[in-house]
Amino acid sequence: MLNYILMLAPAAAQNPDATFMDKWGGMLMMVAIFVVFYFFMIRPQQKKQKELQKQRDALTKGSKVITAGGIYGIIKEVQETTFLIEVSKDVTLKVDKGSVYVAAEDAQQGQQAK
Repeated sequence: MLNYILMLAPAAAQNPDATFMDKWGGMLMMVAIFVVFYFFMIRPQQKKQKELQKQRDALTKGSKVITAGGIYGIIKEVQETTFLIEVSKDVTLKVDKGSVYVAAEDAQQGQQAK
């Protein structure tokens, strides 16, 4: 982008009659493309991440969850950065909070309650 600006400087100096769009039209297009990317790609992804984080923070003992690896279980203990998940009788796994999602059944029940 800096190269583009440096290319415009001599052209603008050689042609003093150039209009604003002749000088800065390309730069405005770059800014417009960035704005479009922000509002259609970056911002919605940030909203999804915040919603997912709220769901993880709301998980408590007894919640049904699915890990990123596809393991279904029930939370037995909530720790600062991990969950202890019971996947079978007397089988528990220690899983990072970032790899746990609300089980589909719980998500549907939560939506029906609203």
